[in-house]
Amino acid sequence: MHRFWEKVIKPVMIAARPAHIVEIGSLTGLNTFKILDYCHHMGSSCTVIDPAPQFDVELLSAYYGEAFRMIHELSLKSMPDLEPYDMILIDGDHNWYTVYHELKQVERMALSAGAFPVVMLHDIDWPYGRRDMYYFPESIPQEYRQPHAMQGLEPGNPLLVPGGFNHMVHNAVLEHGERNGVLTAVEDFLKETTFDLSWHSLRSNNGLGILLPTDSPFGRTIPFILNTSGL
Repeated sequence: MHRFWEKVIKPVMIAARPAHIVEIGSLTGLNTFKILDYCHHMGSSCTVIDPAPQFDVELLSAYYGEAFRMIHELSLKSMPDLEPYDMILIDGDHNWYTVYHELKQVERMALSAGAFPVVMLHDIDWPYGRRDMYYFPESIPQEYRQPHAMQGLEPGNPLLVPGGFNHMVHNAVLEHGERNGVLTAVEDFLKETTFDLSWHSLRSNNGLGILLPTDSPFGRTIPFILNTSGL
């Protein structure tokens, strides 16, 4: 997601001016560090959810203080206990079950807080827009888990291939179909939610999607940011 920072994420943050940001999935922290710098300058805070972050959490805590909170858990376990937030970046486990229920947790928070946050989702395009990926297959209920294998992917091929892209994780054997992939999860959520939301997307860099209330005061700036990003 960090590849969208300068041309999309940062401008959206400047327009939205979030007070509390949540990031799901930090990995090496390339995007996290940028968010925390924003929070440092703007007086905001960021809660990061990742069971196994690949950076020095103690160092960031010492530097950013109360602006930074790290939660070493899976998102669906920790989200019910979060304080209200006005922006969330979702880039964790790229499968239908996790993303759909992350969005349902966002909806529950919004119903309680009275406002739906800005939501940014990575990997809405190939390879995981229409195919599940599991870091921890055992964390997904069996009835929602696609047949999967630790084999890789290649563009245009709906099947798995030995040694292809991302072969070190568990990928769904087949692409497309019901309850399969990040974009499918977003579409299923939008069919059900009672909130009036607008959806914007980019297809580069594995895809980025943005959800926000249709009547958001800065909603008109989102298409302009995306159209002028060059991505």
